[in-house]
Amino acid sequence: MYKELNPILHSQLRLAIISLLVTKGKSDFSEIKQITGATSGNISVQLKKLEKARYITIKKGFRNNYQHTSVEITKKGIDAFEEYVEAIKQYIK
Repeated sequence: MYKELNPILHSQLRLAIISLLVTKGKSDFSEIKQITGATSGNISVQLKKLEKARYITIKKGFRNNYQHTSVEITKKGIDAFEEYVEAIKQYIK
């Protein structure tokens, strides 16, 4: 029997963001934009969805007089990613 895939992580961009954060632990908006190639607006929307699900935390501040947005994965986000990967494995078998 197939396990239902997490709809929050089943989005290509959200999955890319979470995958990056699982690997690095935290990142910033600029790096996410560079790696994913997505627009700023799309990234902002997807980050808000991940934050609402409590998969990430977002901290806004300034670095060298420029706005800086830091993004960090939470334990809940790591657990959700691991469950998602296990569910995908069931589809592959």
